[in-house]
Amino acid sequence: MKKISPLVLVLLALIQCKLAMAQDPEFTQFFAAPIYTNPAFAGAAINGRINLNYRNQWPALPGTIRTFSGSYDEHFSSIGGGVGIIALQDVAGQGILTTTSLAAIYSYNLEVNRYFNIKAGIEAQYFQRSIDFNKLRFPDQIEARRGFVYPTKEPQPNTTIGVPNFAAGFVGYTNKFYFGAAVHNLTEPNQSFYKTPGAASNLPRRYTVHAGLVIPLTRSKYNESSFSPNILFMRQREFTQVNLGFYVNKGPLVTGLWFRQTAPNTDAMMVLIGFRNKKNFKFGYSYDLTISEGRSALTGSHEISCSIEWNKRSKRTRGRVLVCPKF
Repeated sequence: MKKISPLVLVLLALIQCKLAMAQDPEFTQFFAAPIYTNPAFAGAAINGRINLNYRNQWPALPGTIRTFSGSYDEHFSSIGGGVGIIALQDVAGQGILTTTSLAAIYSYNLEVNRYFNIKAGIEAQYFQRSIDFNKLRFPDQIEARRGFVYPTKEPQPNTTIGVPNFAAGFVGYTNKFYFGAAVHNLTEPNQSFYKTPGAASNLPRRYTVHAGLVIPLTRSKYNESSFSPNILFMRQREFTQVNLGFYVNKGPLVTGLWFRQTAPNTDAMMVLIGFRNKKNFKFGYSYDLTISEGRSALTGSHEISCSIEWNKRSKRTRGRVLVCPKF
């Protein structure tokens, strides 16, 4: 078993890196990372807004995946829509693979009538990906008794690459429901660390479709209560995912329950608890409980979100606040 275990570790490390490179980072609380989900959400709150998100996926495993995101967006009537900036860092494999990105967003707001709005957004991104080659382990480094002692003969790639990337999306909404779609990685940029012919590794397009509605449970403005079912469908090459669930707002408290299906297997149940106050501060914590066949090895994932809004709306500011998703 001592001779086999290093090989198993090598295999796990390589598989994890491959999966991380083949799929974009994601958030369980996609409604709390709006402009990451769809660039058309930029400026949807009308007010200035900052969103912070942190995800720690399978923390009990070596080489956990940690994702950090911070964004700002706001609506400006003078330019007919909203602007946004989003920065993201994703670290996988005990620091082996690190992705850092910065994106600028513009969304155009169209008031179709007094009840219905459409927002269309575009995003220009630059991402940098780096790999710590010295932390990788290969079979030709193994000595039967002493473990990883030999230098590898594997060709060393470029350890850092930088690539431009683009996305687009739209959202249609009233004060009761919304629906939208987005496409990320429009040009499918080459993310390979090797520049030799035939070594290209294109980042596949990520297609997202989402919808939700708000059902008021009380009419009192002093004790607001609502029920909000939401659905998100995402596809990136062979990877398909559906998030289906709801959250309930009652006064300052928010709770939610979600189910995630990743074809062809069930994946996780997600539980949310959060807090809102009247000064436009929101905080949420969610836990992903793995229910797939790999639940004995893949422990749950933790996620935290925080949102701050400030009201600088004046008489000259025009636009309809996107009520859904509320949290």
